[in-house]
Amino acid sequence: MRRRTFLAATAGTSAVLTLGAPAVTAAARGLDTRSQLLRWFSDTYRSLEAMVADSGLPADNIDLSGGSPVLSENTSTTNIGCWMWSTVAAAGLGVITEAEMQRRLARTITTVEKMERLHGFWVNWYNTFTGEVLHEWPGSGSKVSPLLSTVDNAWLDTGLRIAEYAAAPALAARIRRLRAGIDWSFLYEPYDAADPVAHPGHMHTGFKVEENTLTPYYYGTLISETRMAGYLGITDGSVPREHYWHMLRTFTPEEKQEMPPQGTWVTRDGVRYFNGHYTYRGRNVVPGWGGDMFGQLMPELFVPSARLSSSWRTTLTNHVLGQRDHGLIDAEYGYWGFSPCNVPEGGYQEYGVQFLGINPGGYCSNTDRTYVPYGEPMPAPSAYTNGVVTPHAGAMALMIRPVEAMENLRRLARDFQVYEDGMGFYDSVNVSTGKVSTRMLSLDQGMAAAAFAQVLQPGLLQRPFLHGAGARRLNTMLAKEDFGL
Repeated sequence: MRRRTFLAATAGTSAVLTLGAPAVTAAARGLDTRSQLLRWFSDTYRSLEAMVADSGLPADNIDLSGGSPVLSENTSTTNIGCWMWSTVAAAGLGVITEAEMQRRLARTITTVEKMERLHGFWVNWYNTFTGEVLHEWPGSGSKVSPLLSTVDNAWLDTGLRIAEYAAAPALAARIRRLRAGIDWSFLYEPYDAADPVAHPGHMHTGFKVEENTLTPYYYGTLISETRMAGYLGITDGSVPREHYWHMLRTFTPEEKQEMPPQGTWVTRDGVRYFNGHYTYRGRNVVPGWGGDMFGQLMPELFVPSARLSSSWRTTLTNHVLGQRDHGLIDAEYGYWGFSPCNVPEGGYQEYGVQFLGINPGGYCSNTDRTYVPYGEPMPAPSAYTNGVVTPHAGAMALMIRPVEAMENLRRLARDFQVYEDGMGFYDSVNVSTGKVSTRMLSLDQGMAAAAFAQVLQPGLLQRPFLHGAGARRLNTMLAKEDFGL
């Protein structure tokens, strides 16, 4: 892929450094690392700026295969949340001014206020340029069935809370009025011991607008990006804290899953559940759904569970180390960081490490899906053809294993044309062939921006979840967590 340089009119303040340049002292290494991270954040934010239409809404993704960025016509509620928290982070890090942050947030909020919503929530897809609900998919014309997606609304609510905390009084009041309509109990299914299958104490995956009904499916896995919806409901008091304890650490031993779990039955806050875990490469870990970095670490950008509970810290650390070892040892890619992302050859696919996920089908680290059934010997590394690494996964790992994650990202930037000056990391790279995705996704850039910001200024985007009665209610509960690892 031809390398280009994009110059933004509001260029960041960080110095451009030569990757891999030797540092003389520990202090120099620290300054080098901070400058590098600030440059990565600044360039990543420029890519998000490039995605925003005059409506103030960010596109779902941009195509950079041509001479200039091409915005997709569709956007989601998640993308809007990403844009808002990234803008707050940009001001906090000095990449844009406070006044510019207020202006950008106000433009976005003005459009969000006009967007169609139901039961206090927004649907899954809108037109980037108008904010109107999408009923046909751009390009193909295929039907789009409106869904009040639980997880997508969770990320919009997260962005709104962060924006409200940073906004000037008049704008903050407008955001509070928007948020006043959000009632997470609408999507929550209370627990009923008489029928725990139909009433599991979990969040529904969403609400089908055309059928006027909640989906019959639930988000049951605790170690997933979807846990953010429960966190939000617990902080505002619309969802009981028992919801957290009803979430699955693993399936119970008799149920089909990636591998037989270890663990014991425990009771906490009156809830009895199986406190299960897996063991991968000698480390105990509570599995996610697919074994991807996205599901494990995205909520950690905003809710500091690892700081509150050593047990959370242990499982997140072991997940990151498992991803590292899979990439460097199992598959011998030489790089690591696996999460759903754009396929370099086109399309979108889930990537992960199957041994770190509960899903019996397993996410795999390569497009060719090299899956190893439990109990069978590991194949030779050559079996992992077309491995795909996504930089946003490596960026989030900075929160847990900063030195190793930093080196991994630097090597990706050095060895592949996966970094665009002035725009940040592309979405993914096939480390087997060297082919790089030509797209950047709002979601993935938003995760990377938040991760860089969290390392540069810890707590910058966590303030709504650290202060106030709701935050104390959530944090006191998380501090009780003991996964028995």
